[in-house]
Amino acid sequence: MSVIFEKAQRLRSDIIKHFYYKTTLSLADLSSLTQKSLPVVRTVVSNLVSEGYILEKGLAPSTGGRRPSIYVLNPKQQKYLVAVAMEQLTTRLTIYNLSRKTMIPVQYLDLELSKSTEDVEILIKFIRKSIDKSKLNRSDILGIGIGMPGFVNPEQGINSSYLPVKEGTSLQDYLRKNLRLPVMIENDSSLIALAELNFGKARELSDVMVVNIGSGTGLGIIINGSLYRGSRGYAGEFSHVPLSDTNNLCSCGKRGCLEVDTSLKVMARKAEKAIEEGAESSMSQLFKDKSTSQIDHFLEAVVAQDPLAISILSHAAFQLGKGLSTLIHILNPECIVLSGRGAKAGKMLLPSIQQAINEFCIPRISDSTSIELSTLSYEAELLAAGSLVIENSLFETNNISQQ
Repeated sequence: MSVIFEKAQRLRSDIIKHFYYKTTLSLADLSSLTQKSLPVVRTVVSNLVSEGYILEKGLAPSTGGRRPSIYVLNPKQQKYLVAVAMEQLTTRLTIYNLSRKTMIPVQYLDLELSKSTEDVEILIKFIRKSIDKSKLNRSDILGIGIGMPGFVNPEQGINSSYLPVKEGTSLQDYLRKNLRLPVMIENDSSLIALAELNFGKARELSDVMVVNIGSGTGLGIIINGSLYRGSRGYAGEFSHVPLSDTNNLCSCGKRGCLEVDTSLKVMARKAEKAIEEGAESSMSQLFKDKSTSQIDHFLEAVVAQDPLAISILSHAAFQLGKGLSTLIHILNPECIVLSGRGAKAGKMLLPSIQQAINEFCIPRISDSTSIELSTLSYEAELLAAGSLVIENSLFETNNISQQ
C-alpha cells in the first residue's frame, strides 16, 4: 500500500468520523477540522457522496455571505456498529447505524464477571445471538466495540481482571477469532469519559474528570481534550484509592478502597441489610421483584426520594466527594462530570459531594471546578463502545446507493 493511498484513506476515514461526532458539517468546517485545503476536502466529500456515505442536506444559515452547503452521514447507509457495555453484574448490547440510530432494542445478559473461562464463552454466545436477532448482514457490520471493567490494556487487547482466555492468546484476538468480526476492547470508565467528550457534558472542554458511578466506581481523565490512559492504560483506577472509613475487603483483595463505600452494588447491599434489620422503606417491596437488579431498584427508590435510599446515597456521595477533593488538588480540572448508571440519581448526588469538596478542598482551587450531571447517563458506555468501532474502521469504498 503506497504512502499516498494510506494518507487518502486516513483522510477519508477522518471525515466520516467527524460527521459521526458532529452530525452536520460544511466543507469549510471539515477543512478546519482536518487541516486540509478546501479543494482536497471537496474531492473526498464528493467521492463519499457518490458512494452513499454522505448526503448533502441543504444550506447552512446565512451569516451575511454566500450560504455554504452542509452535509450529513447517510442514514440509509447499511453499515453498523455493535456496542457492548459490560458491568460486573450485567452486560448490555445494541447495534447502531452511522447516524447513531439503534437497530435493535438493548439486549441484556445477567453475567457476574469472575475469573472463570466460561464467562468469555457466555459473552460470545450472547453477542452471536444478538447479531442473529437483528437480522443484519454480518458483512455490513464494521466491528464490535466492548467496554468492560477491570485492568484493560487496549493496545495489547487484554483484561488482567476478568474474562481469562487460554495462555498465549489475548482476549481481543480470541473474541475476533470466534466472532469473525473486528473487535475492540476498552476499560468501561475510559469509554464513558470518551462518550462525555464526544457527545456529552465534556464536549469542547480540555481538562475534565468523568466519574463512572456504577457497580464499581471508575474515573476517566481527559487532559488537553484527549483521554489520558497512563503508561500501561491503567490510569483512572479511582475506586482503589484507599480512602474508605471502613476496613472492608475490596474485590481487588485490598482493604480500605473507596469502592467499598461508593459503588452502587455496595449501596444496594446496605439497603438490603438495613431492611433485614427492621428499617422501613419502599425498597422492601421493590427488592422482592427479582426480574430487575437490586441496583436498579435502589436507584428507583432514590428517584422516588425514599428516605433510606437517600441516606445511603448521601453517605456514599460524601465519600466520593472526599476522593474527588484529592483529585481536584492534583489535576485542577475545569469540570467534573458525574456519569454512568448512577447519574440516574440526578441532583440528589450533588449536595453531599459539594459538602465534601467544601470541607476538604482549598477554595482557590475548587472554585474553578464545576460539577455537572451527565445527560447521557446509562447510554454513555454503549455510545462510546460504538465509537470504538468508528475510530478503528477504514470505511472501504463501496457502491451503496444514497436512496
